[in-house]
Amino acid sequence: MANLVYPQGYEGFLRGEISWNVATIKASAIRGYTYSASHKFVSDATGAGATLVSTITLGTKTTVDGVGGAADNLWPTVTAGAPVDMILIYQASAVGGGADVAASAQRLIVRIDTATNLPFTPIGVDVPVLWPGGADKIFRV
Repeated sequence: MANLVYPQGYEGFLRGEISWNVATIKASAIRGYTYSASHKFVSDATGAGATLVSTITLGTKTTVDGVGGAADNLWPTVTAGAPVDMILIYQASAVGGGADVAASAQRLIVRIDTATNLPFTPIGVDVPVLWPGGADKIFRV
């Protein structure tokens, strides 16, 4: 497959239920996930047998010409185990920001399965998260 914005993610942007600039946006390394266009929430992914391996909060988020970007980051001490083959980007808070909401309300935005050094097999060390610097950054709406 290829990186993509979830259909429900597009809908969330159009309805004002997702705010890239204000809400808390997270990225999770995930294993064992099978994509479904009907998935809307993080609980849809984990309920289908996937495991969130490590999660970071995106900082210095940018929006230019319909493109979402963020500062590079680091997944700290990713537990050794089976390969991580995907990254999920999702809104973890309410649209206005604040504390994380339940996984059953965390809105999926983007699924990334094609990137440099992806998949990777964690060995219990920090893993750098280097977002693309090209025209499409993390994703394009």
